[in-house]
Amino acid sequence: MPKITFIGAGSTVFAKNILGDVMQTPALQGFEIALFDIDGERLHDSEQMLLNIQKTSGSTCQIKAYTDRKEALRGAKYIVNAIQVGGYDPCTITDFEIPKKYGLRQTIADTVGIGGIFRNLRTIPVMLDFARDINEVCPDALFLNYTNPMAVLTNVMNTYGGVKTVGLCHSVQVCVPHLFEHLDLDPTGVKYKIAGINHMAWLLEASKDGVDLYPEIKRRAAEKQKEQHHDMVRYELMLKFGYYITESSEHNAEYHPYFIKRNYPELIERFNIPLDEYPRRCVNQIAGWKSMRDSLVNDSNLEHCRSHEYASYILEAIETNNPFKIGGNVMNTGLITNLPKEACVEVSCLVDANGVTPTYVGDLPPQLAALNRTNINTQLLTIEAAITGKRDHIYHAALLDPHTSAELSMDDIVSLCDDLIEAHGSWLPSYK
Repeated sequence: MPKITFIGAGSTVFAKNILGDVMQTPALQGFEIALFDIDGERLHDSEQMLLNIQKTSGSTCQIKAYTDRKEALRGAKYIVNAIQVGGYDPCTITDFEIPKKYGLRQTIADTVGIGGIFRNLRTIPVMLDFARDINEVCPDALFLNYTNPMAVLTNVMNTYGGVKTVGLCHSVQVCVPHLFEHLDLDPTGVKYKIAGINHMAWLLEASKDGVDLYPEIKRRAAEKQKEQHHDMVRYELMLKFGYYITESSEHNAEYHPYFIKRNYPELIERFNIPLDEYPRRCVNQIAGWKSMRDSLVNDSNLEHCRSHEYASYILEAIETNNPFKIGGNVMNTGLITNLPKEACVEVSCLVDANGVTPTYVGDLPPQLAALNRTNINTQLLTIEAAITGKRDHIYHAALLDPHTSAELSMDDIVSLCDDLIEAHGSWLPSYK
């Protein structure tokens, strides 16, 4: 029986979408769905929820929870990864509160920035542990990574883990629909092209019936900027650099040196930037789970409709050889020619029985490639720190980070890194 393994299955709502989708897909019937999580209670909750969906959907997939990770992986054809190392308490709290002592504020802290660096440093060793198991018990498996920081972790699994990995993010899927909805434009029949890096990919083209839509997009965006709204950072970046970006304004506020600045506190209100947004979401999600749990776990009549998540469509395309296009995070094997070959990039990919095949992009507009490289610098130095175990490379990653370096002195950045290393304690390996 072929196997799909879900690591981090205690992410019950996400497991419902991904694995509920699998059970709704005819080509994926008869698979074993193997669940693994280090939290036994959440693992049991997800198992029970999926058994409910299995019953109501009539799926022939078999649901099985594992407490041994290697056994969960053994023989897997596909692996879905959705872990968070360290969780909200203590690690997310640490990522936000210690930088605040230095006057460094963040919004999400899950990609780059000082928070993204340390999320990577505590997650990379765990991912490489997965890779060792995968190479032993299911070396041909396709690894679908949903865990942030997406670009670094996908890079590490491909480059150092030896695991065939594609990174999947929602931002490409929703970019054009959300932009057009906010600007009161009709997305029907729109052709578009997106490429860059995760959370900083660019809407390079948008046209309909051969007509370039960008002039009208920018005209309407400029009008929207006259009043406060939820997407002001992205619109400002588009009006200054020429192109719309895939990931949200709260994310992009901390990827650049222009928006969260102690010497310009008025920018926070002007661009409607939600400082400490991710901790708020965590607190709300934890509270919401308590009220949501019964309706998901204990509802024997629970049903599921197939979602927009890529995972089941990827698996279906491979199993049936019916092609499907995704926005995927893959290594830059000459795909974007003015970004480093060592980088992980986000481009359109064709999925069929041959697996995931990325498409060629060529050069990005020079200003976009330059912005991408500012984040790639930090990503690559973070990987260097994790692989070599050298503390100096943690400093280098932070010193090169656009937001951190715009706010703090070199000495303060080094001191902040030392404080974060100490505060993380056993969540990090030792650095020499």
